[in-house]
Amino acid sequence: MTAPLKLTTHRDLEAAREAATIWGLAKAHRDQNFEPDPVEKTLPGIQRRLDIAGAELILAARSDNYVGFTLFAPRGESLEIFYLAVAPDSWGGGVAKALLASVEGYARDMSRATLDLWVISDNERAINVYKRAGYTDSGQLQHDDSSDRTERRMVKDLG
Repeated sequence: MTAPLKLTTHRDLEAAREAATIWGLAKAHRDQNFEPDPVEKTLPGIQRRLDIAGAELILAARSDNYVGFTLFAPRGESLEIFYLAVAPDSWGGGVAKALLASVEGYARDMSRATLDLWVISDNERAINVYKRAGYTDSGQLQHDDSSDRTERRMVKDLG
């Protein structure tokens, strides 16, 4: 039987480092790289988003091991998700679903009408997770200079 998932909100450097570790692992697995980026490379992006007014970082843990996280902040009438990542050995275990439900709860508590995010256009696994959670493709595309990849905007109406 799988241990229960525990979600906790954090703002400290150690939590940001945990998130950066998970991000590196998930990104390496997604891109079929043998080695994840070091925390020192992934941490600045997480810290930059965590510095946005109202930003929240939620870590998901099972049996005292962090297995996923999300980082989001209010943007106008929306709540924007900047990061959602699950450690590859926990993929398919409901972690992303629980994190997305938690973000939706925050959005409703803050009276936000929509949730939105940008996802790499060829990341079919992530796109399918978002679609199952009720997100739709807005049709908007942008080029992400840091990854040199095209991203698409996905939106969930909470009305």
